[in-house]
This record gives sequence, C-alpha cells and structure tokens, in this order.
Amino acid sequence: MVTFLSGGTGTPKLLAGADAVFDPRRTTVVANTGDDIELGGHLVCPDVDTVLFLDGGELDRATWWGIEGDTAETHERLHALADAAGLEGGPRYLSDERQTAGREIARWRRFSAVAEFMHIGDRDRAIHLTRTGLLDEGHSLTGATAALAEALGVERSILPMSDDPVASLVHTPDGVQHFQEWWVARDGEPPVETVEFRGGDEATPTDAVLEALEAPVVIGPSNPVTSIGPMLAMDEFRDALASTPVVAVSPFVEDRVFSGPAGKLMAATGRDPSTAGTAEAYPFVDAFVLDSDDGTDLDRPVVRTDTAMDTEADAERVARAVEQALSDLAGVSL
Repeated sequence: MVTFLSGGTGTPKLLAGADAVFDPRRTTVVANTGDDIELGGHLVCPDVDTVLFLDGGELDRATWWGIEGDTAETHERLHALADAAGLEGGPRYLSDERQTAGREIARWRRFSAVAEFMHIGDRDRAIHLTRTGLLDEGHSLTGATAALAEALGVERSILPMSDDPVASLVHTPDGVQHFQEWWVARDGEPPVETVEFRGGDEATPTDAVLEALEAPVVIGPSNPVTSIGPMLAMDEFRDALASTPVVAVSPFVEDRVFSGPAGKLMAATGRDPSTAGTAEAYPFVDAFVLDSDDGTDLDRPVVRTDTAMDTEADAERVARAVEQALSDLAGVSL
C-alpha cells in the first residue's frame, strides 16, 4: 500500500503513468481541499475532482482541469445574464457575515455565481451539485467523494484531506484573496505578502486519512505552499508524516520551477524557491526524487531521473524512480 498526497497538477501527472508501478487498487490519494470554493451554493473541489476525473477516464488533459469535451451552456448563460443586467463580472466574494453562514465546510470560500469567475462545464457542474446535495443530506465530504468515485468507476481510494474547512487565503496589497481568485481570476499577478490556511488550526484529518498515512507516502511535484501546505496546517497530519516513510518529487530543477506559482508563493512565505527550499519545507521527507540536471546537495537520499512529465511514459519513468527511492529506505517493502 502506498499513499499519494495530491494538489494542483503535479501529483495527478505522476499518477497518470503510475499504474504499472503502483496498482491503483493498492494506492490511496489524499487530496488537498484548501483550494475548494463554494460557487453559487455548490461546493467545487478542484484537487479532489482532478484525480476523480483522471481515474474515471474523463479528465481534460489539455488543461488538467474539468471534463474532456464538456459543454458550457450554463456558464455562458450566466455571463450573458450578468451582461444584460449590468452586473459586474469577476470574482464576487461574499461578505464576512456570509462567509460563516450555512454549510460549515464552505467557510471563507464563498463566491456568488453571478458571472462566475471559474469556468464550470455542464457535466462538471453535475458533479458539484451531486456532491453538495449529498452534503445537504448529511453525508461527509469523505462519504460524498466515495459516492462520486463509485459513480465514475474509480478503483483507487480518493480521500479529501479533511471533512473540516481549510481555506487557502492569499494576502496581497489589494486585500485578502482566496487562492482561486488570486490564481484563476487574477492570474497570480498581485504581489503576495503571506499565505494563510484559515481553519487549519481547528481542522483534523479523518480517521481514513490517518490510516492511509500509516503506509509509505509519496508527494508528487506539487506546489509545497498551496497544494501541500493546507494538509501540513493540521498538526495530526504533520505528526503522521513524521512517523512514516515519505518520498517527495521536487517541483523544481534547482531554482527553476516546472509550472505554476510555487516559486512566487515560496518566496512570499520566507522559503527559497528551489529544490533546497522544498527540502527545508519538508523536514519529514526521508528521500527525494530530483531531476538529472538538478545538482542540489541534500542531506537525505536522492534518486535522480528526468522528472519532466509530458507523456504517460514520462510519468511511469518518474514513478519507477519513486519506487526505487521507497525501496531504498530501510524497512519499506512494496
């Protein structure tokens, strides 16, 4: 059994070619939920859904977001209505009072659906509405995710990191912005002063997550701040990682990031945006997989390979390097 920590596109890209190395029936994915938002009343869980759609054979791999070939009639109609009514588009973040009303799972993550700022496809929206309906019926987010996985024919166990709300909030000179607003609507352009994981002090991982963390853990080349950081904001999660073998794939080649805002966010949170900075952010990691061109000298075991993942064959190569790193750790049997 092996457990993957997933956020953004880094770990899903690794998983896309990992089946020959890590049997999906013997792997678990714990997905970041700090990026989740409630948009017009329905809960959108981007990092959970990317893995659901990947394993369900529906993921749009051109964007690594949403469902391949999805239509967008509802999304387009929402924008047409806003234009006709003279309503301002862009992220319409609800007031502080509204942020803590209603479903607790959505606290500090609530946006109006008026001219929705995220592109939500029609089939994709059905996933979010079903999830929200199950939550309203009294199911946990873990239970709702399991139901959706069954509906999509997913073999792998996919777990949200917590059934409690943790909101990734980016503090900028323009004010506090939810990560999705900062990254999707503002293109990650506002300068970052700090990043807050609101709710992380009170949230706890579920029993299912803690059980999954008893197995060897793999962290793909995900953003250490907003993809993995919300998980690490929970004390029990960090403690569990400290007592199990962990291998991480660096999202950097020395100081060059593969994609996304990891460099900017790491610098803003006081870490060097590099492989060395990633190692500093992950004191619980026992071994790293680095790119062959990455000469960073770490104080932990390293396996090197070409870590670019443009194809499934690339991902399988990186997965085999991860397998080697795990095997090299004392006491790990795969």
